[in-house]
Amino acid sequence: MELKGYFKNGKIRIWKENFAIIKSKKSLPFAFAVIKDKNETTVIIDQSKIKNNKNIIEISKDWKILTFDMILPFGLVGFIAKISKILAEEGISIVVISSYSTDHILIKNKNLKRTISKLKSLGFRL
Repeated sequence: MELKGYFKNGKIRIWKENFAIIKSKKSLPFAFAVIKDKNETTVIIDQSKIKNNKNIIEISKDWKILTFDMILPFGLVGFIAKISKILAEEGISIVVISSYSTDHILIKNKNLKRTISKLKSLGFRL
C-alpha cells in the first residue's frame, strides 16, 4: 500500500473538548478510552466530565485528540511512524491510540498550531 496517498488529502478531525489522561484505580464513566494492562488502568476523558474521584491516582490535563478521519487498513505500514517523526523533530510529544479502523493522537493544547502546520505539510486537511 502506498503510504503517500494516505497523507495527501487525508482528513483530520480535531476534537473541541480538552482531555485528561488519567492513571486510575478503575474505569471512569464517559471515558473516550480505557486501557487496562497488568500494571494499571489508563483513562482518557473529557476534562469537563471529571468529578472529584477517589479512583484517580495521577492526572495529566490539557490534551487535544486529533482523529485521522479515514479508514486505515491493517496492512498500511509506517503511517504513525511518519507522523511521529515529523512531530518529534519539532519536539512535540504524542500519545497514540489505534481503533479498529483508524488512529488518534493526543497532543498538548500548547502544541496544537505547530502540529496542524506539520500535518498540513504532509498533505492532511482539516
